Amino acid sequence: MPTLQKLLQKADSYKKKISSARPLAKEELKSLDDYFRIGFTYSSNALEGNTLTISETKILLENGITVGGRPLKDCYEAVGHGAAYDFMLELARQQDMKITADTIKKLHRLFYQKVDADQAGQYRSIQVYISGTEYVPPAPDEIPRLMAHLTDQILSSRSTLHPIELAAMAHKRLVDIHPFIDGNGRTARFLMNLILVNTGYGVVSIPPVWRNDYINALSASRRLNDMDPFSKLIAECVIETERDYCRLLRL
Repeated sequence: MPTLQKLLQKADSYKKKISSARPLAKEELKSLDDYFRIGFTYSSNALEGNTLTISETKILLENGITVGGRPLKDCYEAVGHGAAYDFMLELARQQDMKITADTIKKLHRLFYQKVDADQAGQYRSIQVYISGTEYVPPAPDEIPRLMAHLTDQILSSRSTLHPIELAAMAHKRLVDIHPFIDGNGRTARFLMNLILVNTGYGVVSIPPVWRNDYINALSASRRLNDMDPFSKLIAECVIETERDYCRLLRL
């Protein structure tokens, strides 16, 4: 298994290669954005048990046609995810991007609006438990303080952590705080991508077939109090996505 440093170096050499193809023509950039919008929406939802296939996700996002025989909630999640993706991308491409607790709430609100308008963008008011793990998320009254601490940590760690490590840390911390009643994993993956895209990487998906590796890496980092296992997994996902970019750009 390569070390984290080796994985980060590999990701950065791919990033350099992809940067050499920039700037892309406006049409090409839009085409790539749309491609990853569908792929990221499909994979992020599939990780949480959404039943839509990638082609059904594409039909829904591009044509607005709901898929017969699928739960309405799954369709609402895909549409909301598409809206949150657009906001994430727009924000990530701003030079002076600032991530606040309100940014994270807005990502959740856009994603969750059609699923449950009352809970969308709102911190949970009840204690929650995560099945399949011994970890118990913090009490509801702790959430505002922990979220403020997280956004401060993202800002202060920008100069000390590699962008992939920063994205992995933000992702894990948000999942640990579990601020929302539902949709925490997807919001964490949006937050991760805000950081990655803003620092010159592409939109990164976690393949649904890696679901067990993803959960195990999260658990290991939590149990060992060491970001290494989770940072490695995210670095591998970045490399996979970069390979996809290179294939699309024929590099």
